[in-house]
Amino acid sequence: MSIPVSQLKPSLTIEYNNQPYSIIQCEHAKVARGSSFARAKIKNLITSQIIECTLRDSDKISAAFIERKKLIFSYHESNYCHFFDTDTYQDFILDKDKIEDKAVFLKENLELTGLFYKNQLINLELPLNITLEVIETEPGFKGDTKKGGTKPAKLETGIIVDVPLFVKKGDKIKVDTRTQSYLERT
Repeated sequence: MSIPVSQLKPSLTIEYNNQPYSIIQCEHAKVARGSSFARAKIKNLITSQIIECTLRDSDKISAAFIERKKLIFSYHESNYCHFFDTDTYQDFILDKDKIEDKAVFLKENLELTGLFYKNQLINLELPLNITLEVIETEPGFKGDTKKGGTKPAKLETGIIVDVPLFVKKGDKIKVDTRTQSYLERT
């Protein structure tokens, strides 16, 4: 299904150079006697590479069908992450390098959304926030307040996040997966 350049907008998924891309930004323009075009910033859903391009009316732009399925993270095996489909119990494997920024949040039995393109798992969508346990941090002292400052804390998945001074080893905290920052203690 071909999409006219005038209908391109952010969050739309398209096929560009036989790869699935998501449009991040799109600016439309029309020259007096020429055809319309769009300057777009697009993100490859397989490699996570972001590129800027100019899309013209003459370009064959088609919608990319991205299927979303509920998955559960099973385990890490060397450089691969294993997931299984909650409906079919089928096992899916994804290279850790493809999901480098998301792999730091993966813990056993984490429910997430898998993005499939042509029946192949290409990427993941994490929940907006995840609850993780603090396994290593400096001890807090009496008088430390919520607004007093921050200190680094290592969480159960290995990620290091700045937390308030009152957070101690063994606490469970919520972390924003988009910014990798502390939200609250649970």
